Amino acid sequence: MTLVRLGPDAPASDVAASLDELGYALVEGVLDPADTAGRLAALDGLFAATPTGRNSFEGYHTQRIYAVFAKTRAFDDLAVHPVLLAALDHALGPHYQFSAPVALQIGPGEAAQVLHRDEDVYPLTKPHPPVVVTSMWALTDFTEENGATRLIPGSHRWPEDRRPAPDGSEAVDATMPAGSVLIYLGGLWHGGGANTTDRPRPGLLLEYVVSWLRPQETHLVAVPPEVARALPERLQELLGYNVYPPFLGYVDGRHPGRILRSP
Repeated sequence: MTLVRLGPDAPASDVAASLDELGYALVEGVLDPADTAGRLAALDGLFAATPTGRNSFEGYHTQRIYAVFAKTRAFDDLAVHPVLLAALDHALGPHYQFSAPVALQIGPGEAAQVLHRDEDVYPLTKPHPPVVVTSMWALTDFTEENGATRLIPGSHRWPEDRRPAPDGSEAVDATMPAGSVLIYLGGLWHGGGANTTDRPRPGLLLEYVVSWLRPQETHLVAVPPEVARALPERLQELLGYNVYPPFLGYVDGRHPGRILRSP
């Protein structure tokens, strides 16, 4: 199956159409090589202090930097990149926030992750409108050999009782050059690939969820208020300082953002 690719100047309508039809949109060339290399370098010290995973899902040879927005400012602008926000607005509507933002690198010798759907952590009756959208930013070239994300195009529209073939034969490798972003719906079957090379495959995973559902990571605790206070208001909202109309998320009867603006 051929992977559909979009260029950096693709209109938001093309990204939205790809998400609707295929369950993903792969946009190449969003960041230039120097920019990508600088962002990756900002993670060197963090990866050096990060252990590998605790189970096969996290990956025994994979490092995951959780609470990434508490630890580096290297990705603040990617979280609100226009290409990504347009896709989120289309799929989730106007009210969403981070669920699980993680910087990760799949290490040499890592096995392929089990295919899964990100939205399945929520016990919602299907079918339902999209509630989760995930983006994977390539901080190096993603190849079949180093663990490119595997996905099954169109599987977001499968009936609930259909599961991927046990041998993974329906999945394709989302290979992409560094500086690209893969955006996919939470209902799409996907998983990290195996890394058969001698080098790690780093990436930035930014997962978003509608604001009326609980995020996977509790960002109001993970990112200290003194850090959040210095961030742009849109980023504060994505961390959970928001209200889903009419009043979900208030603090002492008021908008939680007021806490950050209090002396």
